[in-house]
Amino acid sequence: MHTHDLSGWEHDHVFNQDQQRAGENRTLLIVAITAVMMIVEIWAGLISGSMALLADGLHMASHTVALGLSVFAYVISRRLASNRHYAFGVGKINSLAGFASAVMLLGFALVMAIESADRLINPVAIAFDQAIGIAVLGLLVNGFSAWVLNSTPHEHAHSHGHHHEHHGHDHNLRAAYLHVLADALTSLLAIVALMAGKYMGASWLDPVMGIVGAALVTRWSYGLIRETGKVLLDNQADEHMLGEMREAIERECSDRVTDLHVWSIGHGIYAAEVAVVSDAPQSPNHYKSLIPKSLNIVHATIEVHQCTSH
Repeated sequence: MHTHDLSGWEHDHVFNQDQQRAGENRTLLIVAITAVMMIVEIWAGLISGSMALLADGLHMASHTVALGLSVFAYVISRRLASNRHYAFGVGKINSLAGFASAVMLLGFALVMAIESADRLINPVAIAFDQAIGIAVLGLLVNGFSAWVLNSTPHEHAHSHGHHHEHHGHDHNLRAAYLHVLADALTSLLAIVALMAGKYMGASWLDPVMGIVGAALVTRWSYGLIRETGKVLLDNQADEHMLGEMREAIERECSDRVTDLHVWSIGHGIYAAEVAVVSDAPQSPNHYKSLIPKSLNIVHATIEVHQCTSH
């Protein structure tokens, strides 16, 4: 048997996952800021005797853990990028971390709702001046953190086929953004409630705002769980993308796509399986060349069948 050089037909499955993401350093910065704010709030809660501040400090602690998970996901993705045990690379680690983080966020919202309901039934004394000052500081810190994450530049990564990447969702970055946004919302609602309690005697507004905040955080969490869950379960790409791919292959010929699967395998990158029936079959490479580069299909498997019907 002759030995052939197959290097021209082989390719890796790294798909640029070994490159440091734009969101990694920013998320690490936010972890540090959140950790410092957590210590300040817990310390202030203990000194002032404010259970509200202490609870918010512990809430920040849980978010520090969740944000740390996001950083871990970035690092482990780069470390495992060249590991051939992962059929389509490690791009889904990003979505897995986002999913886990969203579930944690949902848990925080549940705890927030239960605690707020308990405080409606059993009101506690609040050290308004200290609590308002720390809440304002928390809002500024979390607002800055949200701005840092939201202003992260989009990436234009290149795959082995030199396709340009869509502005796909970095689920990991979005999860981190939602965590600090939830903290900012909590601080804002706390300021409104504390001001009302101090100047209008409406102490009941504090737990009510907690329930409102929990409802909004639940909605954000649910949206992220659905979005990341679709990626983790290999959900079919949207109809627009499928239609564009089908039209590109069938354009100006009698070839017909009889089976088409396109799914996300990472941050803005996709894999596809296509079955084509043709009167005059071409090579798989011909059909691959017809796929629009803008779709960023980094791994395509093409089946070509001779049409036998008359």
